[in-house]
Amino acid sequence: MATAFPGEFAFIEWVKKDQPDNDSMLVGIGDDCAVLAPSSRATLVTTDMLMEGSCFRLAEAGPYRVGRKAMAVNISDIAAMAGTPKTAFVSLGLPQSMSFEDAKELHRGLQSMAGEFGVVIAGGDTNTWDGGLTISVTLLGEVIGRGAVLRNGAKPGDWIFVTGPLGGSILGHHLDFTPRVDFARRLHEQVKLHAMIDISDGLAKDLHRIVTASGVGAELEAINIPITDDARRMSAQNGKTALEHALGDGEDFELAFTVSEEDGKQLLETYPPDRSTLRMIGRIVESGFWLLDGGHRHVLAPVGYEHHFGQSTE
Repeated sequence: MATAFPGEFAFIEWVKKDQPDNDSMLVGIGDDCAVLAPSSRATLVTTDMLMEGSCFRLAEAGPYRVGRKAMAVNISDIAAMAGTPKTAFVSLGLPQSMSFEDAKELHRGLQSMAGEFGVVIAGGDTNTWDGGLTISVTLLGEVIGRGAVLRNGAKPGDWIFVTGPLGGSILGHHLDFTPRVDFARRLHEQVKLHAMIDISDGLAKDLHRIVTASGVGAELEAINIPITDDARRMSAQNGKTALEHALGDGEDFELAFTVSEEDGKQLLETYPPDRSTLRMIGRIVESGFWLLDGGHRHVLAPVGYEHHFGQSTE
């Protein structure tokens, strides 16, 4: 039988006991503020809020997987800057109906993903309410090597790459992905990354953010865009093409980035397509947003996921 939730203070005390030591945290969970050791590197800061019914379905996913996803989406943002994730702050809006065991499983999921990347959970806030589960994670990281990779550095002539296959994430990948931190750092050490973004809202929408920020255009080659088996399975069921799923489904959490043609050729030698998930999918051009498909050049709409406001749920 599930144990009733004893209250936020009992939960916080349990979390404190479960928290591993970390040299970068001078004062951790349990005081008014955390105290972090100073760093000589510039700090990266990102935050993401996940809400039940929009970002996950708790009854289907379970609290452990939801916790892992909540931490992972933030770590993916640090990966998109080619940085190192360091310290997290977690705020929870727990349903009043949630059991203490499920709250613990949620934290274990958060801690599991944090531990894989050396992240320490240094604080946050916990509340209960009569709505669904809400999780907000704020993550601090550090820049490395050549510094943070931004969205605004793409240049005409750049080659466009993605780090893995896309589409169909709703079948499970959106909960169980591994952020591309290590891959991004290796790339950052090997070549000069001009622009990069993690694919959270869909390849077309997120790549469009790069070209908009950089004041350039892009031309993608449909035949080169890697597509997951899940996207093909969904295509067989709903009539939407697998390519459309790859372009617009979102929550792939792969990285899209641009490099010079010379560096692009070097990457293809280091990560050949037959032995790697890295794919060259197009080029940066002066203007426009295009898809080359079947010998024809089409305008590519920046399709993907976007939250909308003012819409009734009735």
